[in-house]
This record gives sequence, structure tokens and C-alpha cells, in this order.
Amino acid sequence: MPSIDAASKINYAELDNAINNTKKAIATRFDFRNSPVEFTIDKKEKTLKISAADDGKINAVKEMFVAAAIKRGFSVKQFDWGDPEPGLGGSSKRTVKLKDGLETDVCKQITKLVKESGLKVQASIQGDEVRLTAKQIDDIRTCMAMLQKADLPQVLQFVNPKS
Repeated sequence: MPSIDAASKINYAELDNAINNTKKAIATRFDFRNSPVEFTIDKKEKTLKISAADDGKINAVKEMFVAAAIKRGFSVKQFDWGDPEPGLGGSSKRTVKLKDGLETDVCKQITKLVKESGLKVQASIQGDEVRLTAKQIDDIRTCMAMLQKADLPQVLQFVNPKS
């Protein structure tokens, strides 16, 4: 029986590329001269921490990072931006939660959508992924299109196809 997994994964190599592109953009801006900006990725906690001189600069860094991330193929839905927080010496910092893996409530929402669709597709939660199984591959393709059109809070990728 054919199956495919619906997942939401972050490509950390592309995330590094987006950060490097943002750093290059910061280096060319006059208003960031002699103003340190720091990025820290924590893969275990699935967070990105950004620190800059003040709130105005941290908001500018956010705009530059989002533009660079979109160019690298990310969606805005993959980042959960926290509020700016005061740091040491008048600096500002911001924590960005990376949405790597589907949350359980999103998995339940996907299985509910599949059951309500009336398609002959079985949806089962496999950790932070949802496995879609059917007798015919066309049913899975129809289900994938339906899930892409649904307004889910996370971006879906379809991985591990098996025929």
C-alpha cells in the first residue's frame, strides 16, 4: 500500500545560509556600523536568538532575516517571533522559536481533515509526523492537495513516499 509522511522540517543548512545572508546585509548598512549583531542557533531547544544594540535595530534585523529566509525557501509560518527583551548594557535581544516537526494539535487537525474529506486515506500520527496511507496513490495525491490548501498553522512537506 502506498504511503507518504506529512512533516514540517527545518533545513538547518539553509537556515545558516539565511543567517549569513542577513549578516552580509547588515555589514553593508551604514546604521549598523560599530553595532554588534549576534545570532545563536540552539538545535536542541529549536530556537534562534538574536541580539542587537536596541529595539529599532532588532526590528530591522528581523525584517532582513525574514527577507533572506524567504529567498532561501522558508515560510514565515516556520518562525514564531518572541517580543524584544532588554539585554545587557541597553542592548536588546529576541528569541525565535523554530517550528521543526509538527505539533500534536496540528497532527490531530490533519487527521481530522483527512477523515472529514471522505477520501479512502488513513492518517496516523507518527511522533511529529502524520503518515497518509491508501490503496491508490491518486487518493493520497488528492489528500496532499487538500492539505496544502487547508489553512494550517505550520508548513507541510511530504517526505518518505513508499509505493
